[in-house]
Amino acid sequence: MYDVTIIGAGVAGIFLAHQLVEDGQCVLLLDAGKPIRKRTVEDAYLGFAGLGKSEGKFNYAMGFGGELVSKIGEETTRRLFQEVDNLLCTYGADMIETYSTHSPAVAIRARRAGLHTVETTVRHLGTARTVGVFTAFEDALLPRLDARFETTIEQITKSEAFTIKTADETFVSRRIVFATGRSGADFTLQQLATLGVIPQRTRLDLGVRVETDEALFRTLLQETFETKLGYDSPYGKAVTYCMNPCGRIIRKYQEGLVMPDGQNVHETADGSTNLNFTLFLPRYFSTLAQANAYATRVIGGINQGQDRIVVQRLSDFRKSRATTTDQLLHNGIIPSLAASPGDLHAEVPVEDLLVLEGFFKRLERLLETELPADTLLYGLDGKFYAPMLETSETFETTCSGVYAIGDCSGATHSLAQAAASGLHLGHALTQTSRSLFA
Repeated sequence: MYDVTIIGAGVAGIFLAHQLVEDGQCVLLLDAGKPIRKRTVEDAYLGFAGLGKSEGKFNYAMGFGGELVSKIGEETTRRLFQEVDNLLCTYGADMIETYSTHSPAVAIRARRAGLHTVETTVRHLGTARTVGVFTAFEDALLPRLDARFETTIEQITKSEAFTIKTADETFVSRRIVFATGRSGADFTLQQLATLGVIPQRTRLDLGVRVETDEALFRTLLQETFETKLGYDSPYGKAVTYCMNPCGRIIRKYQEGLVMPDGQNVHETADGSTNLNFTLFLPRYFSTLAQANAYATRVIGGINQGQDRIVVQRLSDFRKSRATTTDQLLHNGIIPSLAASPGDLHAEVPVEDLLVLEGFFKRLERLLETELPADTLLYGLDGKFYAPMLETSETFETTCSGVYAIGDCSGATHSLAQAAASGLHLGHALTQTSRSLFA
C-alpha cells in the first residue's frame, strides 16, 4: 500500500512528491503524459513538469497568480516561495538571475494616473534552461518513488483505503492527491464527482494584446525588465500580463482555440523595436462548461474555424472603424504577428473594450504622452482556470483523504503558486506521518 498516490506530474505534483520522499514516504506518481526526455512540442501540458516545461516563468507574487495568500497567509506563502526557488536552484535554476517588478517611483506615478503596480519577483528560466532544470529534477526524483507514465485511470473507489484501477494495474493508497493542472480539470471533476466532491464557480480571463513602441516605456522600465499594472475598472480588476519589451507576438494554441501570446526577446532569434502585453479582465461562471462555451463563442468566433486573429490600429479603434490591409502595410509600428485587419468592436465583448479605453486614458497619464495612433490591438487572448474546489487550509477536499493542489484546485493560477501548494501539502502530510509514528 502506498502512503500517497499523486495523480499528475506537473509542478504541483512533483514538488509534493519531492517533499514526501525526503520524509521517506512511499509514493506513487501517475501521469497521462511522458517522462521529460520523451516529451515533444505537442505534449504542451502532459508529462513530467507539465506546463512548467514550456513556460519556466516563476512569478513569486502575492497579488496575482492565485488565492494562496488568502488560504494560508502571506508569511507562509513567502516562505514557501523561497523553498520553491531554493529547490529550483538545486537543479540548476540559479544560472538565471531573478528580477523584480518593484519600483517605488513607478508605483507613485501609477497611483497618480489612476492605476496601481502589482509587485513580483520573477525567475524566468527560458525554454532551454527550463528543460535542463526539470530533467535534473526528474533524474533525482524518479528513482525514489514508483511512477507510471502514459497511464489512464479508469476508476477510483474508497473503502478503508483508496483503490486506483488503471488499464493495466490496480493500486491501493492511504491518500490520493489530484495535481492534474488546468488541462486535467475535466478528468479531475469526473473523478471527484464519484467521491462526492462538488465544484464551485469557474474563472475565465479575456484580454486584448497590445503592441506599441517600446521606447515609450523606458522611463517605467529603467529599474526592471517589466512592470505589471492594475486598473480597478467598473467591470472588474484588470491587470496587464506578460509584458515583453523588444519581444514579439506569436500564436498560442490552447483549448482548441488560437490566441495572440507574447514571446520574450530572449526566446526569439531576433527581437523587435516593439513592446507587447495583454490587459486581462476576469469574469466568473457557475460551471466549467459555461466558461468554456463562452470562450469558444467569443474566441472561436474570431478564429472562424482557422487560426485567424484580428488586429486593429488604435486610431481606428478609437473611431470605431475597421483597419484595412493597406493601412497595416504602411503602419509605423510593424506588426510582429501576421493577423487579419478588422474592427474589434464587431468581435470582442463590449466590456473588454470599455475597460481597454479606460486603461489607455490612465496609461497615457502615466506615460505623460499619447499612445501612437498606429499602436496595434490583437483579439483575443485568454487565460483558463479550473473550477474552485472547497478545500481546507491543507488542500483536503470534502472527501477525507482526497486532496487537490495546484491549478486543478482552482486556488492557484501560476507555476510558483502551484509548486508552493505542493510543498505546503507535503509539509502537512510529513507532520501527519511523523505524529502517527511518534
